[in-house]
Parts: sequence; C-alpha cells; structure tokens
Amino acid sequence: MDEQSGGAPATPTIADVARLAGVSKGAVSLALNDKPGVSEETRQRIREAAETLNWRPSIHARAMLRSRAFAVGLVLARDPRHLALDPFFAGFLGGVQTVLADSNSVLVLQVVGQGEEAEAEGYRRLARERRIDGAFLLDVRTDDRRPALLRELGLAAVAVGPDGADYDGTPFVGVRDGDGIRDAVEHLAGLGHRRIAFVEGAPAYLHSASRLAAWRDAMRAHGLPAGPHAAGHFTGEGGAAATRLLLERRPTAIVYASDLMAIAGMSVAREAGLDVPADLSLTGFDDNPEAAHLHPPLTTVRQDPVAVGAAAAELLMARIDGRRVTPVSPSPRLIVRGSTAAPPAAR
Repeated sequence: MDEQSGGAPATPTIADVARLAGVSKGAVSLALNDKPGVSEETRQRIREAAETLNWRPSIHARAMLRSRAFAVGLVLARDPRHLALDPFFAGFLGGVQTVLADSNSVLVLQVVGQGEEAEAEGYRRLARERRIDGAFLLDVRTDDRRPALLRELGLAAVAVGPDGADYDGTPFVGVRDGDGIRDAVEHLAGLGHRRIAFVEGAPAYLHSASRLAAWRDAMRAHGLPAGPHAAGHFTGEGGAAATRLLLERRPTAIVYASDLMAIAGMSVAREAGLDVPADLSLTGFDDNPEAAHLHPPLTTVRQDPVAVGAAAAELLMARIDGRRVTPVSPSPRLIVRGSTAAPPAAR
C-alpha cells in the first residue's frame, strides 16, 4: 500500500514515524536512541508508531547521533592461504557474529601483509577513519606492542589467548588450551608411552608457548623426561618437516599442537614405513572436520571456538558500552580415536 490508500508507506522514513506519532523528527531520534528530552509517554507512542510502520533507524543515522561506528575490528598479519585452513578462526568469527547480530554492529576484518608494522598500521587506519569502536587481538605474541597501541588510539580492546598469560593490562578471554595438551599426554602415558615427542606451532605466539609448556609440565608430572620437540609453525609443511626431524629420535608417540600438523605428520610416518598406531601414536589439536575421517581417525583435542568468539564479542561490546561482564570460556576435551594405542613394547 501507499500513503494515499491509508496504509503504511512502502518505504517508511523518520518523517512518517513523526507524523504518525504527532511529534517532531528530533523527538523520534531522541526516543529511539534512548536519549533524554522526551517524556516516557511520548517515547512509548513513538515506539508504537515505529513498530506499526516497521521502521528502524539506520546504522549510519545512529552512528552520527551517538558518535559511534557500530563496528569492531580485527586485523591479522597472516598468509591468507594458511588462514583458510584454520578451523579455530572460522569458528571464532561465527561466535563473534552471533553477538554482533544482536547489537546491530558489524565486524571489519583486514588480513594484511606479514609483519607487526603492517598489522599496527591496519589498526591505525581504522581508528583514524573512525571506522571501529573497538578491536580484537588474536595471535598475541611475546612482547606484543598492540595492546599499548590500541590504548594510544583510544580503542576498546579484548585479547584472546592462553588463560593466565600477560596481555599488558588488556581484558582477555582465556583459552585453556594447556588443559587439552595435558590430557593428551595423560592419555598416552596411560597407554604405556614413555618417549613422547611434541610438535609446537609458531614459537612467537603465546598460545604456542602455552602448549609447549603444558607438554613439558605433563611429562614431568608423569616422571618422564621432556623428550624432543620441534616447531611446525601451524602449517602442513612445517608439521611434516618437524615430524621428519623427530622420527630420527625414535619416539613412540608425538603430540601435535594442531590437527593440520598432525595430519601431515601421519603421512610422513607412513612414508617412513611406520604403522599408525601400531608403531607410532599421534594426537592433534582442534578436531578439524576431517580428523574423524582419516585412516585411522585422529585422536585430538576439541575446542569450542564458537563459544570463545561469542565470549570475546560479549566482553568487547560490554567495554564499548561501559558495562561489566565476566567472560566464560569452555575447557577443551580430548577425543580418543584410532590414532593412539599402546606402544610396541607394552603390547
């Protein structure tokens, strides 16, 4: 229907809401953006008019009125090819979106060239252009300069990383990935393994260092020497190269800091004539969709990146709005499948 026929306009505007409610356009803006200046009775009448016309203020209009961008940012200095293979990243974005959808905010994602300076310049540009109200920090590194940078830029920030790490005063959602590594070592030690090697990710990242420390702690807890380890940099190529190095030390089991590295390691073990798990047991981390469909299926640590993303978004939106929330991040759990068994000597 059109206005001449007495029904709601095809494309209602703020002027239509004001006319139906019998107020000015300024009063509509005040009422629907929860600003003082109108009585509660008038505010309710305006809301009913807007509901009748199915009208909502645009994000652009709300941003102009509130000096808000209604957007949050995430800048990553990663190779896009590796990013596409990271199941945590996809799940994290899904969790973030479940929260942002309810707040009428959007995520501005930038994947920039390698290097910390490219990442920092991405945040500077977003802040300079007033495109975001706050930002997430992923892949937090040792001596990371980004927390201080975001404070300098006046942006609310939330870090995501190992529980209990140092984020230079930035609020964070702690991921208890060390628990998953300890569970993997506990499982292998319980099967009788004593020579358990480890393939870590990228040493510069806090979550990589956290998983390496958890492996060492778990080995000590079982009275075992922290055997050989090598960096696989969270890539298939790196995982394969690290596995070749470790096999020279003849471990009976290898714990990997990611499924992608574990899958590559399984191929290397087969090339070396080893049977998995009869000769060598392997565990991964992430529970990639393909992990359950390998031959044998991969024993791995399952995270809930969707829940982590939602918790991070809840915390960031609360900081932007001046609210207080306590983020809750679930613990990972070990999923035992066919890639682990007792070592040959124990059998």
